[in-house]
Amino acid sequence: MLDIQALRTFFFTSSGIVRAVDGVDLSVDKKEVVGLVGESGCGKTMTAFSIMRLVPSPPGKIVAGKITFRGRNLLELSKREIQEVRGGSISMVFQDPMTYLNPVMKIGDQIAEVVIRHQGVDREEAKRIVFEALERVRIPIPSTIFGYYPHQLSGGMRQRALIAMALSCKPSLLIADEPTTALDVTVQMQILDLIRRVKDELSTSLLLITHDFGIVAEICDRVYVMYAGKIVETADVIALYENPKHPYTSGLLGCVLSPKEYKETLPTIGGFVPDLANPPTGCRFHPRCPHARSVCSQEEPQPIEAEPRHKVSCWLYN
Repeated sequence: MLDIQALRTFFFTSSGIVRAVDGVDLSVDKKEVVGLVGESGCGKTMTAFSIMRLVPSPPGKIVAGKITFRGRNLLELSKREIQEVRGGSISMVFQDPMTYLNPVMKIGDQIAEVVIRHQGVDREEAKRIVFEALERVRIPIPSTIFGYYPHQLSGGMRQRALIAMALSCKPSLLIADEPTTALDVTVQMQILDLIRRVKDELSTSLLLITHDFGIVAEICDRVYVMYAGKIVETADVIALYENPKHPYTSGLLGCVLSPKEYKETLPTIGGFVPDLANPPTGCRFHPRCPHARSVCSQEEPQPIEAEPRHKVSCWLYN
């Protein structure tokens, strides 16, 4: 469905070149749920923006790589062609619905605009499709919500409306960027269950961007772990949880507390996320890694298959 090869998205700023996405390889198969996990600022969202061709330019620019979707390189499409793909074949659920919903336009009109643009139907048919989309995401009384403005809805309802908009044209690929971040725990589970159910109903592939390993365990088939603009490990979810290979992955999993655990000191990964305008030489994690050796600061490790379907970029295995 989606195949990304050696993607590089840089930002050219007054303080230098920020290597937000630096050589990322990633794939999503048909009907598969893939997680992209990492700390804030590691390049997850910018990877999604690169797929959608939404990188703000200037200062951002996709400088290298291929993004192949159903046999077409999205980076070679014209502006008009990518607009046909964006919102039609590929849709995205953004992190903050209030940022991406027009505050002075009714919810129903915003979704209808997408439907008319991509399906070429008249206003009445678009309204019927919008009602169907709102019902699919379990918004009560769609005919009433249709006429509401975003500020009249709760955070969870706004997120549902954004999901309804993303799914209104039944896309082949849905990208969800931290879809539960600003929601309380009970609403988070409702949104996750909703995404999983609708994905199955529509046979849609899903790329889920998150920093929450609990969400990854709940919904994903495979997972990519990202650090400082690079993919450091990828595996099936069960294999990653049972036997993490990269020290960064182990550190992230070690920071996840179960309800039964109690520790006087909260587990953390020492040090700080590097400045992507001036990243460390060699392995970008080596300044924070408890297993770092001299080679780690000198040469960048290449991804190798440590086990079947389990790749890691680390000198512990090279």
